Amino acid sequence: MKKIRCAIYTRKSSEDGLEQDFNSLDAQHEACSAYIVSQKNEGWVQVPDRYDDGGISGGTMERPGLQRLLADIDRGAVDQILVYKIDRLTRSLADFAKIVDILDNTGASFVSVTQSFNTATSMGRLTLNMLLSFAQFEREVTAERIRDKIAASKRKGLWMGGNVPLGYEPDGRTLKIAEADAATIRMIYDLYDRHRNVRIVKTEADKLGLKTAIRKLSSGCPKGGSSFSFGHIYHILTNPIYAGRIRHKEKVWPGQHPALIEPARWDALQEQLMAGAVLSRSGQGGNSDGQKKQVSLLVGKLFDETGDRLTPSHTKTGKGRRLRYYVSHRLIRSSGPKDPSGWRLPAPELETLIADLVSKHLSVPAVQTNIVSPATTEEIALIAQRMTRLSVAECSADEKTKRAVLSLIERVQITPGKLSISIAAKAIAERLAFEQECICDEYLSIESDFRLRKRGVETKLVLADAVGARDDTLFRNIALAHRYFDMIRSGKTYTEIAQAEGVSKRRIQQLVELALLAPDVIRDVWEGRQPVGLTSQWLKSHAFTPMWIEQRDLFKAL
Repeated sequence: MKKIRCAIYTRKSSEDGLEQDFNSLDAQHEACSAYIVSQKNEGWVQVPDRYDDGGISGGTMERPGLQRLLADIDRGAVDQILVYKIDRLTRSLADFAKIVDILDNTGASFVSVTQSFNTATSMGRLTLNMLLSFAQFEREVTAERIRDKIAASKRKGLWMGGNVPLGYEPDGRTLKIAEADAATIRMIYDLYDRHRNVRIVKTEADKLGLKTAIRKLSSGCPKGGSSFSFGHIYHILTNPIYAGRIRHKEKVWPGQHPALIEPARWDALQEQLMAGAVLSRSGQGGNSDGQKKQVSLLVGKLFDETGDRLTPSHTKTGKGRRLRYYVSHRLIRSSGPKDPSGWRLPAPELETLIADLVSKHLSVPAVQTNIVSPATTEEIALIAQRMTRLSVAECSADEKTKRAVLSLIERVQITPGKLSISIAAKAIAERLAFEQECICDEYLSIESDFRLRKRGVETKLVLADAVGARDDTLFRNIALAHRYFDMIRSGKTYTEIAQAEGVSKRRIQQLVELALLAPDVIRDVWEGRQPVGLTSQWLKSHAFTPMWIEQRDLFKAL
């Protein structure tokens, strides 16, 4: 009789009770173990390893125990998974499809010891899918209710838990001032009022011996009591909790707790912080490491569709290269899950794109003729001459010209699909050497449509009429698809093609459908004009029709 090696998988969403000698994971394991013993005459044997995940949601595949189990299945060490209930394995229908795919490829199966169904029949699979759908629905509804409750409570100004800010202590569903730590917060605000520089505040705080709060972790180990970092000081200075307010994502509501800092003073300090950021980024010179300072030329001028300001940010590569970005302020200040509507745009490309748009606008003859009114023929010629110095060619070749162009901008508004630029009347008047009253406001606004290209967490703007860079990976995969398709037409099987090409059969199955793309779609891919969302990954993970007319309609929406 063939032995069927059975592995038991157990999971619990919360950590409550896991410290007990006999907890929920042990109860699940014992029930599954007893079921294996009852099937001993069928050749079932239990593998010695345990696969447990305590305190992890069933809505994710990122579970150590599950990943270890799937790896053992993949290498042929397990023939069957046993779970107490199907929702212990997963609460996501999409994740379950992935798990079933892995089991089918390896010839393995699974059993739920408390839910009797046979997945070999269509009715059994329907029952299973219904159970998983309800499990996923229950998880999503519960999460939605919790999010709605938190949002509603914060609108009422209630404290909804989390790390208690320094200077406060919990008081039911609100906070009260902890005078021992409140003195530290007030001192940090006083230091900023005195020096107007976060780095100096950090230095002075160290001199005064100011320390972070000491907290006890769930493990019992103490944490804190160290010097304040720059980031921690900045977070304290920008945290509305100290002005008696409660933040929820990008919105701020009046809180029910007392303010540590007068709200008017806190609001004024935010303006000072922003002005200080503009000043520190608009100067000349070098960094402390001797490298040339990279200036964020649009600081204080960029806003997204919610009115949130885009703040300069940067990161460093492994080779020490500094990469600059403009990031929606709510993505930086938020301590919880990040708002998916926030923007993260590469700074050099964005500055060049906006400078080019302004330069093109100012080079239009109608703009040069009418931007100053009234103007004589001689004055119009002089205006054209001065604007020519701000041409796109000069702007692209000369950093000084780019700075001059961007200095004319008053505000840039980024909304999905549209870029709106406002030129400052005072700045253009000074540039053209005319009185501000002579500048026509109707020629100071620029609008341009754009598309988005995603690269990891970074978003790149591509003007609607611009030709993007060709997606070489997609084009190469299309070429491979036609090669595989020709081999199939010659009579070869997927297995034979995989052996000949040195790739997996799965990859051939994924790519071969790309041979059915319409010729004009392939041409657009070659020229870099394909829809932004049309990528190799999208085509491999989504079914699309072989009908060319329907393809065009489908891809247009990407």
